[in-house]
Amino acid sequence: MTDDIRHILDRLRTPQDNIVTRARQMVEAHVPPERRGPGWDRHWRELEAYLDLPGHWSAKDAHDE
Repeated sequence: MTDDIRHILDRLRTPQDNIVTRARQMVEAHVPPERRGPGWDRHWRELEAYLDLPGHWSAKDAHDE
């Protein structure tokens, strides 16, 4: 087994705390690499970062004025 395949299998076996990472894995199971457009990886990393980094969304809620 190559290191690339071992890395993929380890990543799939390890439960992810980040729900976006889990969603990415599910989506990538159905979308082949040749159908993924430019920016695919960056898009997912940015979404994962929203949950990994402390802070809050920039959108206003009912309490903001």
